[in-house]
Amino acid sequence: MINKKKKYKLTDFDYPLPEKYIAQYPAKRRDLSKMMVIDKETNEIEHKTFSNIVEYFRKNDLLILNNTKVFPARLYASKDKTEAKVEVFLLRELENELWEVMVRPARKVRIGNKLMFAKTVFCDVIDNTISGGRVVRFEYEGDDFYSIIDRIGTSPLPPYIKRPANAKDKIRYQTVFATERGAVAAPTAGLHFTEGLLKRLTDKGVNIAYVTLHIGLGTFRSVQVEDLNRHQMDSEYFEVSPKTALAINETKRRRRKIYAVGTSTVRALETVAVSGFQVSPKRGWTDKFIYPPYNFKMVDGIITNFHQPKSTLLMMISAFSDRDLMMKGYREAKKNNYRFLSYGDAMFIK
Repeated sequence: MINKKKKYKLTDFDYPLPEKYIAQYPAKRRDLSKMMVIDKETNEIEHKTFSNIVEYFRKNDLLILNNTKVFPARLYASKDKTEAKVEVFLLRELENELWEVMVRPARKVRIGNKLMFAKTVFCDVIDNTISGGRVVRFEYEGDDFYSIIDRIGTSPLPPYIKRPANAKDKIRYQTVFATERGAVAAPTAGLHFTEGLLKRLTDKGVNIAYVTLHIGLGTFRSVQVEDLNRHQMDSEYFEVSPKTALAINETKRRRRKIYAVGTSTVRALETVAVSGFQVSPKRGWTDKFIYPPYNFKMVDGIITNFHQPKSTLLMMISAFSDRDLMMKGYREAKKNNYRFLSYGDAMFIK
C-alpha cells in the first residue's frame, strides 16, 4: 500500500543508470515499445507491448494527452567579427522578436554581441538572465520567424542523447497529436501513440481530451537540494480548455476512470484541480511540484516513461504509486533490458 506519511529526501530518488540503458534512438515503431504495467494496489508487475494499452481501458474512460508541439529550438550561429561558433537554444518568446535563450559556450557571448545565423537572420544580445541565459532580439527578412526556425533549427534532443539530431528526429521527437507550438522538450509518454492506436481506443468507446503544457528545459534538471521542500520548479505555460474541463467533469460524474499521458499532463490537471469532483477551464503558468506524500485529485492512472535519477518526474510517479514500488520496477526494467528516458520504453501505473 502507498505510504502517505513518510517524508522523503533527494537521495531516496537516486539510482544507478548506466548509459547502456539510455535510448539513443526511438523504437522502430512507436506502439511497439515495451510497456511495464504496475498495479499500485496489488504491487503486481506485468510486461507488455505498448499496443496492449487498449486492453486496460473501458467504455467512457477518459484519456488525456498533452498536445504541446516541440519546435526546433536549437540553432547554431557565428559571432560577427570573430566568427566563433555558438549554440543558441530558444527557451521562450518574451515579446515580438525578443527571446530568452541559453547559449553555449556562455563565456563567449556578451551583451552587445551580434550572432549571425544566415545572411538575413541575426540577433543582438541585449541582456543577461538570472539563470545564466541571455535575452536576444532577432532581426530577419522574409518569412515569419517560426518559418525561419523550422528551416534552420534542429530538434532539441535532450542532453543525455549523445548524438546530433537528424531529419527523422523532427518527426519522431514529436507526438502524432501535437498542435500547439511552444515546447522545447517532447511530452515523451505521448510518443508511443500512433493514429491507429488512438482509433482503436475511440472505437472501444474511450473518450480522448487534450491539455496543453509547454515543457521547458527544467524537465531535464535534477533536484539539487536534499530537502525537497526547498526545490523551486521552473514555471511552464499550461491551458485546460472548456471542452476538456467538461469531459473531465462528465467522466467524474459517470464514475469512470481518468488516465493521464505523461507527467506534464498530470501537472496541468493537478494545477486546476480544486476538488476531486469539478474542474474549471484555466490557462496560465504553473510551478507546481508534486512529490510524496501527495494526494492526487484528478487521475486514476498514469502512462509515463522511465525517468532520470533525482528528477522531479520520478518523484511525481513515486507520489502516485509508491517510492519502493517504483524502485522495484526500475530494477526489474534493467533486468529485462528496458530502454530509459525520452526515446525509451513505457510504464503504465494503474
